[in-house]
Amino acid sequence: MKSQLLTAHHKKIGMLEVQHSNAYVLNEERYSNFIRVLYLPAGYTLTIDFKQFTTRSGSLFFINANQYFALQHAGSKPGVLLYYNRDFYCVQIHDEEVACDGLLFNNIFEIPALTLGAREQNIINGILGQIREEFATQLSSREEMIRTYLKQIIIRATRLWKQQHRELAEPSNDMEFFRNFNRLVEIHFREKHGLADYAGLLAMTPKTLNKKLARIHVLRPNDLIKDRILLEAKRLLAYTPMSIKEIAYHLGYEDPAYFNRLFTLKNDCTPAAFRKQYLAEEVAG
Repeated sequence: MKSQLLTAHHKKIGMLEVQHSNAYVLNEERYSNFIRVLYLPAGYTLTIDFKQFTTRSGSLFFINANQYFALQHAGSKPGVLLYYNRDFYCVQIHDEEVACDGLLFNNIFEIPALTLGAREQNIINGILGQIREEFATQLSSREEMIRTYLKQIIIRATRLWKQQHRELAEPSNDMEFFRNFNRLVEIHFREKHGLADYAGLLAMTPKTLNKKLARIHVLRPNDLIKDRILLEAKRLLAYTPMSIKEIAYHLGYEDPAYFNRLFTLKNDCTPAAFRKQYLAEEVAG
């Protein structure tokens, strides 16, 4: 199957069959601005935001726009890439429909992957087959049909993620609060850096916010905020030519020296050393 692309009134969604012969195209810049849902059989190796994954069986990966992704090795069987923009479907806007933000996308536990059993693989392959058929037709409402099938994948994957990570997903009320907190961090991390900022947005005291998140044994809220800021810093250091001072300002720090100290404290190296090490590894690889 060749790459398929549907465009309508700024809304875009594409579908690409991934094989050993064309796997390299997934690393191209043209896909980086899209939200990506990637189905890969066994034998693939890929990196998402500095974390490497190797598929042991059919797996789904959920990759946000501008989130770093690279495929290092392709397996013997073909996979499928769905890529679309926020105009086509935005999980943040439609989170009440699919409840996946913070679990599949913007994953708060750094697990943007889902391993599928035989039954789930059959179901997902069936849905992908329906999407493939819609791309091949010129029937009315095919855009809405494709969007409906995409939502089915996201909803099924969210349910399965919760089943596979019950120790993280319960109790449901605390998890839902955690997802809401994480969404606020994702929206505001460039300009809001303190615990009190998010406590105010949630209409509670910083002490109450700490207690609520402590119940599900995650990092302290202040650490979660800083980790999100520093993940963005790593992306900018690795994949852009921005200077360290420019990155500090971009992330809301008026004092680049303070940003430099924060990065060094959390990563055991300076921003300059991180960039140098990363670029050296890329050349070696």
